Amino acid sequence: MRQRLSVETYTKGVLAGDRSTLSRAITVMESSLPEDRKLAGAILQNILPYTGNSVRIGITGVPGVGKSTFIEAFGSYLTSLGKRVAVLAVDPSSKQSGGSILGDKTRMEKLARDPDAYIRPSATNLSLGGVARHTREAILLCEAARYDIVLVETVGVGQSETLVKGMTDFFLLLMLSGAGDELQGIKKGIMEMVDAVAVNKADNGNEPAVTNAVAEYRQALHLFPETASKVPVQVVACSALENTGMELIWNLISDYFAQTTKSGFLEQNRQFQRIEWLREQIRQSLEDRFYENEWVQKHIASADEAVRNGEKLPEDAAGELIEMFLRSGNAFNG
Repeated sequence: MRQRLSVETYTKGVLAGDRSTLSRAITVMESSLPEDRKLAGAILQNILPYTGNSVRIGITGVPGVGKSTFIEAFGSYLTSLGKRVAVLAVDPSSKQSGGSILGDKTRMEKLARDPDAYIRPSATNLSLGGVARHTREAILLCEAARYDIVLVETVGVGQSETLVKGMTDFFLLLMLSGAGDELQGIKKGIMEMVDAVAVNKADNGNEPAVTNAVAEYRQALHLFPETASKVPVQVVACSALENTGMELIWNLISDYFAQTTKSGFLEQNRQFQRIEWLREQIRQSLEDRFYENEWVQKHIASADEAVRNGEKLPEDAAGELIEMFLRSGNAFNG
């Protein structure tokens, strides 16, 4: 394991915007070692006063929509405006190793070379919905390192959209045209969460199909209730390949940010997200302590076996293990 730095060194490096120190600090956040968790807490406490000043944007999309190409084009457009952009690209994890399968830096070569951009691929470690467990902490570190915009890319499966919505200010859905009935591709749960829809690949003669898709999505959105922010969901066309539509998308995000800041929704939403983070941390900490408990470790294999063979209901087996955990003397120590 690479030698850890002092809390002060991490703090100074992050606040100075040093990429290497930022990467090392995020590595500490992602570690499950007890000493690293303590170090992570100290770093976060130090940088907390310098967080909260970025625009947090979640980006998801259907398979094949070209998320990485879009993020590279959009990120490059933002840096051309003088913005500093951080991309937290969450990769699926290998079930064998738990490691990252994809490599976003290889998929965003131009943006990775941009001095005003920072790309951090993170393995999910098989956490719920494909969102890395410590993405929220990484967002705060990037903000403390003075990145103006933080883009969080989801893997677009399971509940990742819900989780990313719960840690960002603006949620963008990328869609395709020409894949049959456009409304077939709409998942109601996602459409109720998004703040804008961008129909990508408006290029190579595909413009008419994209125009039709935009019209259909706009029509479909009339069926959905008013958003919590009270800002209407926008539908636009873009081409990541030809770098068109990037200015339009940034303008609507900027307008949304201005409106929700003025109405107070932005701060209310962030306060709600912090409470949700607290609840999630409680759940995760309890789960960690449960599986680390020596009595649970001794008896969980037999519980698994009983459930596998149909001798015991999962609810009953879980209840017995939890009771054992609560009665053990060291259940809540540490």
